[in-house]
Amino acid sequence: MFEKLQFYLEYPFVRYALIVGVLVALCSSLLGVTLVLKRFSFIGDGLSHVAFGALAIASVLNVSNSMFVVMPITIICAVLLLRTGQNTQIKGDAAIAMLSVSALALGYLLMNIFSTSSNLSGDVCTTLFGSTSILTLTKGEVWLCVILSVLIVIIFIVFYNKIFAVTFDESFAKAVGTNVNGYNLLIAVIIAVIIVLAMNLVGSLLISALIIFPALSAMKIFQSFRSVTVFSAVFSVVCAVLGILLSILAGTPVGSTIVAIDGAAFLICMAIGAGLGVNK
Repeated sequence: MFEKLQFYLEYPFVRYALIVGVLVALCSSLLGVTLVLKRFSFIGDGLSHVAFGALAIASVLNVSNSMFVVMPITIICAVLLLRTGQNTQIKGDAAIAMLSVSALALGYLLMNIFSTSSNLSGDVCTTLFGSTSILTLTKGEVWLCVILSVLIVIIFIVFYNKIFAVTFDESFAKAVGTNVNGYNLLIAVIIAVIIVLAMNLVGSLLISALIIFPALSAMKIFQSFRSVTVFSAVFSVVCAVLGILLSILAGTPVGSTIVAIDGAAFLICMAIGAGLGVNK
């Protein structure tokens, strides 16, 4: 098995997949803790469907680099979700559900009407579940992911205290002069960027698993925000690496394999938490 792994690691596309997988998993886990604690976990699911719709628009327009279309649209929708979620007439979960279903339906409709591919079902499956796209990354896409991921990590570290305050008590944070709306906007934009980066890794339907599983697993064992964040990051990176390597060795879809390992690891963490008597 190790000889087989060594053989595959000689190929650049495998190394690219591992680099992007580690970076996306790391970024997703950092912001995932905040989203879970703010009861806004499914924003990842909603924005992933928006990204799918934006990708369909980019395909119809024959844009050479879809990132220039998908990224702005996803960021704009993240901001709109934040604003709409604060509206007393349309609650956050309802806004996410409306946007999610509408974007998914519009994307699939456009891909059917204006399709130029002879394998539409295969294209849709790859986009939704990330079956092969992670293994076809170019060097330019990898560098873009590296730059954006490093930027996200730096922002999280620099504004850690503010994000912590906004996560746990927005009213108190606002009372002490923190720009709560500004930091919520920052979180929304970062999540949108992560969603776009993660589409190549697990596909648009499975992105929320990268955000939710690491955070929930960490919360089963640890109680402090810092401990949960650190463990969540380690958990997510390890599961992503194991998922990518296992999928290459076994020939299974990358995204589904990573999520399956995340789910199994969550059950292990839940058992450990129960054994330690950690109350959540």
